[in-house]
Amino acid sequence: MSKSSWMPRLFVAAFAVTSMFSASAQQAPTVRIRGTIESVDGNTLGIKTREGSDVKVRMTDNVAVFAVVKTSLAEIKEGSYIGVTGMPEPDGTQRAIAVHIFPENQRGAAEGFRPWDARANSTMTNATVAQTVEGTDGQNITVKYKDGEKKVVVPPDTPIVTFVASDKSEIKPGAKLIIFGAAKKDDGSLEANRVNVGRDGITPPM
Repeated sequence: MSKSSWMPRLFVAAFAVTSMFSASAQQAPTVRIRGTIESVDGNTLGIKTREGSDVKVRMTDNVAVFAVVKTSLAEIKEGSYIGVTGMPEPDGTQRAIAVHIFPENQRGAAEGFRPWDARANSTMTNATVAQTVEGTDGQNITVKYKDGEKKVVVPPDTPIVTFVASDKSEIKPGAKLIIFGAAKKDDGSLEANRVNVGRDGITPPM
């Protein structure tokens, strides 16, 4: 084989290996954190987790802060993009234990249906509302996502919240938060580029 024929192949192979390692380096594992802010030291949060452990999370310099605020079932309309924290019912429907309404600029975020860790056997469905009608046990909502649809019953006492873009003034000791995906770095430290903080004493219910 001539030098001119194997050199391009060698370059392609080297590029593929480099790309593979670059991709793995970019996909740091993430962890979900629920808890109470105990301390704020510059960009570092001291958090008492829901499970009772103490963790430190460093916020990135450009961290996005969202306040989790109460809203009402009336704000869920056809076309709304929502997240339903639910419990599966024997008939295949989901009984909502919390619903969060996404701002329009977050439409499509984490779309789909998946297991969740709000409580044992809970699920999360991020999807668009296709239909909403009043039922005997609450509001009956049909939501559709790219791979399917779910029928959801929202009981009258279900917490309904939304996200409001805010700033670091929300981040203070005593506030409850949820970080959906803190990146676990090679040295074991945790880093977050988004923090969701309950406003006015709210515990993010999702």
